[in-house]
Formats: sequence, C-alpha cells, structure tokens
Amino acid sequence: QVQLVESGGGLVQAGDSLRLSCAASGRALSWSVMAWFRQAPGKAREFVAAHYWSNGATTYADVVKARFIISRDIAKNTVILQMNRLKPEDTAVYYCALAPRVIGGTDIYTAGAYGYWGQGTQVTVSS
Repeated sequence: QVQLVESGGGLVQAGDSLRLSCAASGRALSWSVMAWFRQAPGKAREFVAAHYWSNGATTYADVVKARFIISRDIAKNTVILQMNRLKPEDTAVYYCALAPRVIGGTDIYTAGAYGYWGQGTQVTVSS
C-alpha cells in the first residue's frame, strides 16, 4: 500500500507563489512517475506536471509551462510543485498522483493511468 500526503496549499493573490509538496510512503515502494493534477469546481481533473523518477525528465501542461516547476527530493520520496506567477484560473484542488508501473506516451497526461492519489490540497488565487 502506498500513501501520498500533500501539503502547501492556501490562499494567495494573483502574481504570488506557492510551493506544494507530496511525500510518498509505503511498503515495496516503487514507481515510474509522480505527477500533479488539479480539479476546479465543475470541471474535469486535468494534468499539471509530471516527473519521471528513473531519469528526472519532466513534462508540463501548456497552461502552466514557464510558471510552474516540478522537482523531486529522492531521499525523502517527495515531489515538489513550485507555482509562480499564479493566476485566478489556477484556483483548484491539487492532487498528487503516483504511477506504480511504467507509463509513457499520452498516458502520462491521463488520470486513469495513475494508481495512487493523495487527498488533495486547495489552492485559491484571488484577483
């Protein structure tokens, strides 16, 4: 069993920054990708960013590219999402996700490809 615990959400103003963290723990812990998704009220869950654990490669949704940075702390089994120049449209519940098996191609952008999810953390950006 894998547990994902997110932290770092909150209420900020447009243009501010926030840092989200997701710590993974559990027996026989191994995975191929850790990612962030978000879900705004009345909308589908959408991909934000992902980190390939084997080689450190990253990928981003176009709407956050150049503003958000995903990184990792290998020693702490943690993935971090640094969110800069936040906009009101970034308001959502942010979820950490982990893929226990190898995924690639367009699957990395698909919520159904991830086997484990955190509880979510609210990010609210006021204008």
